[in-house]
Parts: sequence; C-alpha cells; structure tokens
Amino acid sequence: MTGLKNLEKGFTIWLTGPSGAGKTTLAVKLAKRLREMGYRVEILDGDTIRKTLYPDLGFSKEAREMHNRVVIHMAKLLSRNGVIAIVSLISPYRAVREYARKEIGDFIEVYVYAPLEVRIQRDPKGLYAKALRGEIKGLTGYDGVYEEPENPEVTVDSSKMTPEEEVEAVIAKAREMGYLP
Repeated sequence: MTGLKNLEKGFTIWLTGPSGAGKTTLAVKLAKRLREMGYRVEILDGDTIRKTLYPDLGFSKEAREMHNRVVIHMAKLLSRNGVIAIVSLISPYRAVREYARKEIGDFIEVYVYAPLEVRIQRDPKGLYAKALRGEIKGLTGYDGVYEEPENPEVTVDSSKMTPEEEVEAVIAKAREMGYLP
C-alpha cells in the first residue's frame, strides 16, 4: 500500500462498555479519522469475530473469556506489525482487560459510557427489550455483570459527547502517550 504512514510499532485501542454504549460508532469514526491521517487501522469487532469464527459459542463466563483471548491475540499480532488495532468488545471482566493490557503492551483502554436509560433507548440489537420482557437473563450491564474500568486512559460519555469529540479525545491521548506523533 502506498501513501500510508508506517508506525514503528502499532498499538491497540480497546473500547469497552455495555451493549448500546456506543463502541461500534466510535470504532468506525475513529478508524475513518486515523485512516484519513494515513495510518493502517483494523477494527476487531467482537460481534463480527464471534459470528465469523464460532457462531455457536455461548455467553458463559468461560466462553466470553475464550472469545476475549482470541481477540487479544489478534490485536497483539496487528499491533506488533505496525497496525493500529481498534477493539470494540464489551469485555465485561476487569481481569481479562488487564490481561489484554499486559499481553499487548501498547494499549489504550477507552471506557465508552452511556447511562442505562440511554442504552435502553438506543437498544441497537433489541437485547434490552428482550431483557425487560424477561426473555433473556444476564444481559451484560443490565442484570448481568459488567465491571467498569477503574483507571481507563480515556472515558467518553456518549450521551454527552459527539462521536467526533470522542474521536479527538482518543487521538489526543494516543499523542500524549507517544503512540502518535
């Protein structure tokens, strides 16, 4: 590819938050902006990877951890080859996110926050409606576990910030951390 800037080493931007928080929207906008800046970027979307590689995998804690470890490995490979990996994954457990941080190394954790009532209103997959009707149990961030990050590098509130403001906050942190010039 010509015209793309080679980073000596890539890094991973890990977007975490419950369903409907705005991870996918931020991932797409962030990737577009970074590509416009000339960088190699890949989005690792948790739902897409799950559907493609193992559609029958359940949502137990063990299944989620296995899924997260596959994504961590993919992000590590991309990052060490000069690509900016944007991971969009609920990743509800702090321990798994900390494992990702240690395993990948060059890492920015972004907590994509939105209040529950906003997520219920957005409900892009209809999951909250099903949970409210009692059709599903254990929805992450509703009646299932979601362990909020304790010290993310960036927190964005998608109910108060525009996606463009979120993108700029992440890019500013990447520059501050020395990942981008």
